[in-house]
Amino acid sequence: MIPFLLIINVLTLGIFGFDKWQAKKHQWRISENTLLGISLLGGIIGAAMGMILFNHKVSKKSFLMKFILVVLIDLVLFYRLLRH
Repeated sequence: MIPFLLIINVLTLGIFGFDKWQAKKHQWRISENTLLGISLLGGIIGAAMGMILFNHKVSKKSFLMKFILVVLIDLVLFYRLLRH
């Protein structure tokens, strides 16, 4: 489980960084649903780091609210996984 979480978080960080880079160049972007989906798969730490490091999506309140919901869902799922 730990190797999976490490890989998904590194990938998520890279995807957030790539999307920010594309945004600066006014190029094709990764959808918010994709960003949230990969975060939901277990990449919430990488996503949070990407948001902070790249200053990405931090001023968009609708995305932040959805991201908080994803974090809460992940926390509940991880808790249930650890209890069983």
